[in-house]
Amino acid sequence: MELNLLIRGLIIGLVISIPIGPLGILCIQRTINKGRTSGFLSGMGIATADTIFALIAGLGISFIINFLKEQQLNFQVLGGIVIISLGIKIFFANPIKQFRMRRKQKGNLFEDFFSVLLLALSNPITALVFLSLFAGLNLFGDTENHYNAITVIGGIFIGTTFSWFILSTVINMFRSRFRLRRLFWLNRITGGVIFFIGLMTIFSPFFFYH
Repeated sequence: MELNLLIRGLIIGLVISIPIGPLGILCIQRTINKGRTSGFLSGMGIATADTIFALIAGLGISFIINFLKEQQLNFQVLGGIVIISLGIKIFFANPIKQFRMRRKQKGNLFEDFFSVLLLALSNPITALVFLSLFAGLNLFGDTENHYNAITVIGGIFIGTTFSWFILSTVINMFRSRFRLRRLFWLNRITGGVIFFIGLMTIFSPFFFYH
């Protein structure tokens, strides 16, 4: 039973870490600009935040979940503003300066992880996604069975970690093909896409919640 729950959590982790959001795009951009380690640690920031939110949902911490539901619109607007700021920063990033900053790789790696972790934690709606997912799949049955929840969440963390490791490794294999001019346009395109996603994050509730 425990192995089955672990495998199901691992599958959830693999699926939920598909890099379709702004932070996933950021991890790809960092891998190309700064290398595999930077991209992987940035992905681990997302994986850590996902695990924290899964823990909240899986353990049924009701007062936190109720607060997130009540403040969902505010969190979504705040998260959109943060994403827009990130998009602007990437859009105007100078590839030459980024190459020079690689000499301070140790400090940058620390920043890469925690910057993405904080950005991911600024969008706690993920906890509600996990809550709906767990309920829809009827993973736990007995909500008081915290051991089952921990098993699934452990699988989720393993799955997301493996996913980001594979993604950063594959992207890094093609990194040498990106010259300075391509990196310049990569920053522009990535920043523009993230900026647009931020706008959608802010304004979508006003169109779909009425």
